[in-house]
Amino acid sequence: MTALPSEATPDRVPYVLVADDDAASRRFLSDGLHSLGARVKACGDGAAVLELARGEAFDLLLLDLRMPGGGARALLHALRGDARAASGDSVAVATSAELSPDDRRQLLAEGFGDVLAKPCDLGALQRVLNLARHEAQRQDLPVLDDAAALVATGDTGTMQALRGLLREELLALERDLGRDGNDAGTLIDRLHRLRSSCGFCGASALAAQAARLQRDLRGEPRDAGAAVQRFRRALRATLAALDHPAGLGLQDA
Repeated sequence: MTALPSEATPDRVPYVLVADDDAASRRFLSDGLHSLGARVKACGDGAAVLELARGEAFDLLLLDLRMPGGGARALLHALRGDARAASGDSVAVATSAELSPDDRRQLLAEGFGDVLAKPCDLGALQRVLNLARHEAQRQDLPVLDDAAALVATGDTGTMQALRGLLREELLALERDLGRDGNDAGTLIDRLHRLRSSCGFCGASALAAQAARLQRDLRGEPRDAGAAVQRFRRALRATLAALDHPAGLGLQDA
């Protein structure tokens, strides 16, 4: 079983960026998250948020909807569209003192992992912190899980054959990802089929990234640059594992 290299582990202290132009809110959110075991950096300006999030990898972004220099929507749009941003694919939570049910639904549709109404309590902060911890666990999924593949396929011969087909599928998909003018709907369909192939082959990390890229493409395709790059890295790691004799289950051949 091979795991993707990642700094994110279930035991690592979550690193959170709190962005709020109200000093009292910023202090409560920062202190509350710190009391729950997080490491926190705080700022009150949208421009400062972009600089920090582009340069540092945060596990969670708490973004106020209205701030000088850009609110949560504009910030998420900018980060998701920047493939080089260190926090371009981080869990983002919108915060606001005024939220209608329609506002919440729209924000979730736009790619926020959750929406936090202020004032809030520690229970609400624990909920959003758990989002980051859950995402950290997803990053530690194995590239190829032989045990899962054998359960799904039933025998080594079938697993070898399906992994060979998966390799060809990934080579074609990698070529197509580099082409200009890719249609989001077509890619979503291909990712759906790929997730099925990954399930049979035990390609757990790639399946998780395919699901995440599908979600981002359905929300706002032009903001999916960071998710595409993360998916591409998982795809290449899977190809490298498949090209190793052990990747096709041939170590005992």
